[in-house]
Amino acid sequence: MTRLPDFRLETYFSRWEFTARHHLTASDAQTMTLRELLALADDKDRDAFDNLSLGYTETFGDPALRAVIASTYEHADADDVICFAGAEEALYLAMNVLLDTGDHAVVVTPNYQAAETVPLALCEVTGVALDADRNWALDLDAIAAAIRPNTRVVSVNFPNNPTGKVIDGADFVALARLCDERGIHLFSDEVYRGLERDPARTLPQAADLTRSALSLNVTSKALGLPGLRIGWITCRDRALRSRLERAKHYTTICNSAPGEVLARIALKARETILERNRALITANLPAFDAFFAEFADDFQWRAPDGGCVAYPRYLGADGVEEFCTRLVEETGVLLLPASIYRSELTATPADRFRIGIGRRDPAEGLAALAEWMRARR
Repeated sequence: MTRLPDFRLETYFSRWEFTARHHLTASDAQTMTLRELLALADDKDRDAFDNLSLGYTETFGDPALRAVIASTYEHADADDVICFAGAEEALYLAMNVLLDTGDHAVVVTPNYQAAETVPLALCEVTGVALDADRNWALDLDAIAAAIRPNTRVVSVNFPNNPTGKVIDGADFVALARLCDERGIHLFSDEVYRGLERDPARTLPQAADLTRSALSLNVTSKALGLPGLRIGWITCRDRALRSRLERAKHYTTICNSAPGEVLARIALKARETILERNRALITANLPAFDAFFAEFADDFQWRAPDGGCVAYPRYLGADGVEEFCTRLVEETGVLLLPASIYRSELTATPADRFRIGIGRRDPAEGLAALAEWMRARR
């Protein structure tokens, strides 16, 4: 494996995430306090948390947690689930298990950087870009054309980060069938699933469609609980699941015991939490619509299909990189410029920025941004 490059997003966040006054680019939904989460627990889980032994946990994950996770799928059981320390560890280890020198992967862009840099450190990778001019449409024919005899993985993410795109369900099923017919693992990042603006557009989970597909999920994004650091992969290929466990022996070995119990509570209350977060996004969107309507000469705005991030276009002559830099330095309003999402695989738009719509009370940050924009006129 070649040395991985700096993680642009995390490097940028290391500088600004906890010092900027207005975090308008958050990728997670509004979080909860420990007290609020525990209030959702049943008596058994609350007792389990209060009397928890702080020893090692099972590498596969707490059996009760895995059973709750499995219940969110149509065709999986607890033995098809393995837990990780967040989604990043899961992605990293899955690619290292699935790919080797001489293999090939197909990755959709734009994406969360690790989705392409980890495979690129292991083998040849072909990118297939979502079409920004067609509302980030995915061309299935382009996926098929990119596949080679040695292709082992096709990696996708819907609802997409950063665009918020959700493709049609029929296309997603067709993609899963294509991968299955070619003996390819579909790696599906589903961390924003449950935050679709139209619930009818919620995609099936890849692990329910084929035995060889891997569904990646986490408590961090749609549930808004990143501090728990609990992610998982669901895959009905038991031999592959065993290989993932062996790989985890070289990283975290096991998860945080408190995190696993709290994740169990959250997942049992999943519908309540997701309904809360969808309602928050719905309540927030008019404020974003109003801001972008006022500054229609400076931006092109489209609300996301799903998730809690969007990827508007900046039309200013100074360019999005200077715009975002001056904005955070002069006002403390943090946005993520397009360079964070540039790809080594395909051309990606250079005039976009990521904005988050899932945090409570965005009005203050939007007001600071609007005041700054008016002063520049």
